[in-house]
Amino acid sequence: MFHSGRKRVRRACAVALTVLGIAVVLSPPSHAGQVSCEDRHIPVTLAGTPQEMFGRLCVPAGATAVQVLIPGGTYNSAYWDSPYDPAIRSFRVAANNAGHATLTVDRLGTGRSTKPLSATVTAIGQAHAVHEVVQALRAGSLGTAFDKVILGGHSLGSAIAMMEAGTYHDVDAVLITGMAHRLSVLGTLPLFTSLVPAALEPRFSNLDAGYLTTRAGTRYTAFHSPGPLNPEVTATDESTKDVIAPGEVVDGALIGAVIPYTRLIDVPVLVALGDDPSFCGLLGTNCSSAETLRASEAIYYSPAARLKTYVHHGYGHAFNYAPDAPAYHDFVMTWADEAIGD
Repeated sequence: MFHSGRKRVRRACAVALTVLGIAVVLSPPSHAGQVSCEDRHIPVTLAGTPQEMFGRLCVPAGATAVQVLIPGGTYNSAYWDSPYDPAIRSFRVAANNAGHATLTVDRLGTGRSTKPLSATVTAIGQAHAVHEVVQALRAGSLGTAFDKVILGGHSLGSAIAMMEAGTYHDVDAVLITGMAHRLSVLGTLPLFTSLVPAALEPRFSNLDAGYLTTRAGTRYTAFHSPGPLNPEVTATDESTKDVIAPGEVVDGALIGAVIPYTRLIDVPVLVALGDDPSFCGLLGTNCSSAETLRASEAIYYSPAARLKTYVHHGYGHAFNYAPDAPAYHDFVMTWADEAIGD
């Protein structure tokens, strides 16, 4: 990939200004328009049965590294590529502008991926499917053969990324967002009390009764609070929301937030949180600063992870939707360059 010193200076300035409370939106570099995006239906397996995982592969000219981005529960790939205000809220656009290729995927059971029986869907099964996607990217089966693969997850997607990286050791760095090892039990109540059978909504009527989604009108409290209430953001989130299978919740929470499976990850890791009620607060993770977050999380990682941390204050669980998200995106891209030695 190609990153000039000027870009690094722009990123450093953005981070510094954000610390001072000044939101910064960086203009795209000159190669931002040279991005080729294609939809892919990638053959994978789940519990030995053939499936297809949908992904949108976007490749800037000259990119040799790719970020594989896994959404969380009741989200699909739209979380990483918001159709609302993408210049600010699309992580995919930010990564492509920085010269990174991206593959934003729909977990099995969601989006344009195949829909197996909900009882067969688990986080560890999703991790195996993502492993097959990573192998296809490295082999060039989707077009470009990528030298470096960064695995990124949000919430449940982070648990899946942890399992994939800790089991298969086939990625070069791991981005964990919206997840930590210490849950705030009271803070998770708005999410879990919002879940209902997805088949009650017409758009999910083709799914079996085991799949769950959120009740209409609950997205802000479950995912965006204490961020500013933006009707356009919540409307976008509601219109693009998706489903989750109970099995994903069980082993995703057990392995992602309880068992220190992350000790098996042997590549650089960045953990990023917002002011997330599900993890921060009473009996949960100390999210007051990047330093306190690192102190809380470091025991769950090996020295090989070279753990870095980031806290995006002023927004909740789904902080890709924050009005000042470019500061977070920029921090991630700088870390990614360093992690893969670019």
